[in-house]
Amino acid sequence: MRPMLATRGTHVPSGDTWTHEVKWDGVRALTEVRDGTLRMTSRNENAITIAWPELSASPLGDRDLLVDGEIIALNARGLPDFRTLQDRMHVRKATTAARLSVEVPAIYMVFDLLRLDGRNLLGESLQVRRDLLAGLEINGSWQVPAPYDDGAMLHDATLQQGLEGIVSKRLTSTYRPGERSPHWLKFAHRHRLSYVVGGWRPQEGSSDRLAALLVGEPTSQGLLYRGRVGSGIGPKQSAVLAELVATLGRADSPFDDEVPRVDARGTHWLEPALVIDIDTHGRGYDRLRQPSFQGVRPDLNPEDL
Repeated sequence: MRPMLATRGTHVPSGDTWTHEVKWDGVRALTEVRDGTLRMTSRNENAITIAWPELSASPLGDRDLLVDGEIIALNARGLPDFRTLQDRMHVRKATTAARLSVEVPAIYMVFDLLRLDGRNLLGESLQVRRDLLAGLEINGSWQVPAPYDDGAMLHDATLQQGLEGIVSKRLTSTYRPGERSPHWLKFAHRHRLSYVVGGWRPQEGSSDRLAALLVGEPTSQGLLYRGRVGSGIGPKQSAVLAELVATLGRADSPFDDEVPRVDARGTHWLEPALVIDIDTHGRGYDRLRQPSFQGVRPDLNPEDL
């Protein structure tokens, strides 16, 4: 079975017919316990139980159930971060999965109950499913996230905390497997932040056409690499940026941590003097997510950040 999906919303709904929850930045998973056997499947119905040994024991023991949720892991800043799960998602070897479960422990955020003790709940309202879920003793590596009545408040709070966003759900909605429903609405945050430019990469097949910038964040540990951005750099922006970095060249990387080889290859390193604004999906992550160049900040120096 495939999970029910949310539609991108345009405004957060209000009123007592809606409930709101945090949008988790992880891996969607349906988990079924039937005849004492637990099985986790991905959004595309692939078996993934072996990849998550710390989640493969139901807190309800052998009790019959089917739940929907998100597998998450926290990054160094304490935020759910999809990229922290990258090394675990496709593991199919038990020994490797066991090692990674210690190095990068996961949490299963269970937000919907689809079957319990043989009772099919797909046709019941979300309110009924939520009430039943809240009454179960789910804890440990499985958690039941709190629902919220005030969507605008939650939207603002998750924005300030650097979380991915929120999902708003109509309390009367039934569970429709595989459907992208207008009764579930998702709202992902984007943030405009300033970063220091430490290098540039030419367009493939060219040696002088600036196509992407490598940027970093000043921290107490120095200038730490946060990723590269090419989106938003068109021909006009490329020409302006090329002129600005023309006198800033240096022989080595200005970043105080290691730049991944795939990003370092072919990069022209720069003195860290230029500040730009980037629109990015979420903040507080070690690497930029879906970054887009927004403009140069001649009014800011790296020290200002």
